[in-house]
Amino acid sequence: MEALRNFFLPPAKTAVAEQYDTLFWFVHISSLVVTIGIVVAIIYFIIKYRRKSENDVTPVITHNNKLEVTWSVIPLIITLVLFGWGFQTYIDMTKAPTDAYEVNVTAQKWLWRFQYKSGASTTNELHVPAGRPVKLIMQSQDVIHSFFVPDFRIKQDVIPGRYTEAWFQAREPGESIVFCTEYCGTDHSNMLAKVIVHEPEEFAQWLEDNSGAATKPTDLAPADWGEQLVQQNACATCHSTDGTELTGPTWQGTFGSEEQLADGSTVTVDENYIRESILNPNAKIVQGYGQVMPSYQGQLNDEQINAIIEYIKTLK
Repeated sequence: MEALRNFFLPPAKTAVAEQYDTLFWFVHISSLVVTIGIVVAIIYFIIKYRRKSENDVTPVITHNNKLEVTWSVIPLIITLVLFGWGFQTYIDMTKAPTDAYEVNVTAQKWLWRFQYKSGASTTNELHVPAGRPVKLIMQSQDVIHSFFVPDFRIKQDVIPGRYTEAWFQAREPGESIVFCTEYCGTDHSNMLAKVIVHEPEEFAQWLEDNSGAATKPTDLAPADWGEQLVQQNACATCHSTDGTELTGPTWQGTFGSEEQLADGSTVTVDENYIRESILNPNAKIVQGYGQVMPSYQGQLNDEQINAIIEYIKTLK
């Protein structure tokens, strides 16, 4: 059974995922058994009751109480069992334990941002401890997204203007992929993230090491920190650093150049323009590109924005 499950489904890395899979296989195997039974019965009746001569006359049969009750009661019992089983599994999947560790999740085109109680913040990497329930409190900054981790069998829409929740408890360290399963625009298929499950002690150390992520490390130059911030905020999803055309303008050789805007005017790419583009990206749209960039207002402080600008300056 384990080999069959692994062949058709992703690994089940939570207890709830195993409940889900057991119900999944019960539905499919019982349906297969019923289907085979019906096909066998049809073939049997075709052979047994086929016309053997021109004088054969089909007998008139009005009804059979035992048969009719049997084929009505048995499916009813199976349906009730599936409903009760499915409802209990649904409750287990949606009601988080009271001791769950909470992580705030923000979805936007086209990245996932995770905020921890310690002050740590990550982009496209969700770090969690093994063996402890984790509750995700999720919101969207633009359109509807959907948070889906196949290994955990959790899928929850993330909606602008309200909070939605999901939870899981990973049993052992490892990595799993997060997909967005609600079409959200041009780079929808690239809106990927990882769940990185740590041993509890390792997770506690990770929180301690990353609690000051908003402050520049003392051993890094501003441009190097800016490069780190660009990676953390998934800027490379839309902006290349080598001249490649993506959803947004390339950053290679951009600083100090003149850009043609959608309204026909031109702008010099300087510190003020880059800052405005980060905080209010729809104020000046480069010609040939759409209004798809989200605002980073409240997500990046002045020091971080300055570091990103210094990094862009190095991309000659």
